[in-house]
Amino acid sequence: MAEKDIEKGDIENVAEPSRESSISTFVNSPKTRDQDDVDTKPEISQTTDKTALTNEKQAAASVKSSEGQSAKPVLRSERRGLLAHFALLPEVDEPKQYSRRTKWLITFIVAFAGAAAPAGSGILLPALQDIAGDLHTTPTITNLSVALYMLSLAIWPLWWSSFSETLGRRSIYLVSFALYILWCVLSAVSNSIGMFIVMRMLNGGASGSVQAVGAGTIADIWEVRERGRAMGIFYLGPLCGPLLSPIIGGALNERWGWRSTQWFCVIYGGIVWLAVLFGLPETLQNRKPITQAGTDRPSLQRTTTRESVQIKTKKWLVILRRFFVDPLRIILTLRFGAVALTVWLASTTFFCLYFLNISVQQVFAAPPYNLSSIIVGLLYIPNSLGYITASVFGGRWVDRIMRDKAERAQRKDKNGKLIFLPEDRMGKNAWVAAVLFPVSMVWYGWTAQKGVMWIVPMISNFFFGVSSMITFGMATTMLTEFMPKKASHGIAANNFIRNIFATVSGIVAEPMIRAIGNGWCFTIWAIIVAISGPMVIILMKRYGTHWRRKLDRELNQDEQ
Repeated sequence: MAEKDIEKGDIENVAEPSRESSISTFVNSPKTRDQDDVDTKPEISQTTDKTALTNEKQAAASVKSSEGQSAKPVLRSERRGLLAHFALLPEVDEPKQYSRRTKWLITFIVAFAGAAAPAGSGILLPALQDIAGDLHTTPTITNLSVALYMLSLAIWPLWWSSFSETLGRRSIYLVSFALYILWCVLSAVSNSIGMFIVMRMLNGGASGSVQAVGAGTIADIWEVRERGRAMGIFYLGPLCGPLLSPIIGGALNERWGWRSTQWFCVIYGGIVWLAVLFGLPETLQNRKPITQAGTDRPSLQRTTTRESVQIKTKKWLVILRRFFVDPLRIILTLRFGAVALTVWLASTTFFCLYFLNISVQQVFAAPPYNLSSIIVGLLYIPNSLGYITASVFGGRWVDRIMRDKAERAQRKDKNGKLIFLPEDRMGKNAWVAAVLFPVSMVWYGWTAQKGVMWIVPMISNFFFGVSSMITFGMATTMLTEFMPKKASHGIAANNFIRNIFATVSGIVAEPMIRAIGNGWCFTIWAIIVAISGPMVIILMKRYGTHWRRKLDRELNQDEQ
């Protein structure tokens, strides 16, 4: 089938032109719902009238987007989400019509929050030996606090993602970070290794909400044509977190001891919670009221005892399904070829990233380098510079690649707008990453093993950061677009698999490096990713459109 022959589902799920035009017409109508509410309010008193009128006028103020459209604000009393009336940014009916400034503010808040989970893992790396000594245990047992943290970070986002599609994004952020602060406090005051490991597991589960829900927020507010750049900026948080946190952790550990690293996380979590409370409105696109299952207003008709039992049973079945079945169903999205291959590509890259993090900590603190913990922490900067470079330029690049493919194929809807397909994001960018990533791994592995001057392996780590960021940004954006109505589900499935890979990496890295050395370790992983990358690109190019259409059909059937 030629690329011009686009199915109806492609237009509805990717371009969504009809909805945009209808929103534009509605928003530009002479009278908004908010104004209707003002006109029909009863007059109670002069003071009440003035106060109500002022509030209504403020809520009815237009929020102009960069394209000249007006986003319709929601009345403060009708805003969704936990403590919604504290949000300084108004909720709107169509989040994609926020101004670009507002979109970037939301993106930066979510990216800042997204750094908490991986930073919580990396900040402990320089302090593991001190924790083992203080809590009277072995380094191997202490390493479990990191490995089980990552395992918890893999599992809990399944629930956060499922809940966010019904309870909203804002409520999930506020609840999860309140728990994050609590578990960090208890980690800081732990007096046994058992208590510390359990608190760290709970900490990982709480902080993992942004790993799945954050990408859903980005998909809520950004159009497909510019989502690649926004996703790249968002991903700076989760990726720079584990690279900058060892620097902070090393400095804090040397000055105040390992417990100070956990108090730092408490402060960081508090800042995130306040930023979400005041700066993040609800962005879930479905404007239906966000309520708990089974809380619909009961009928006024008389019901029999049998009917009452049936209603209550149905209510509890819905609640049980939401808490135990729906989150696990997210994993089933891996049965789709497009999702499975994208997740595999991102997960193998993530495995190598954590393997490298542990290698840097192990290699440069030992002979012949013998660097202090603070200097070792600074050696993570080249990776960060690579991430930043790829985020700033790689996001724009992938958006341009997607646009060029649509223009060459002349894929347009009836309004003349280009139709963008998720699989179009795998172009030259994917091939650059597929080549640069394994080369940088082999480069680092052998130069580190041979004790070459530290700057040589650090240069390779810069290119490692660039290539891995290209892969992460591309994969994450594609997953949100494969399932546009449930963007966080694809990210949760990806997060589940990749963090399991990271957990395994954290367990096997140290003994494997000691057994065969960095050179052969990184050569083995380089061969695996050198095969995986081109394989995924070729299969996606050949079967991606077919897989996506199959995914659309099955997801639509499930919703019906």
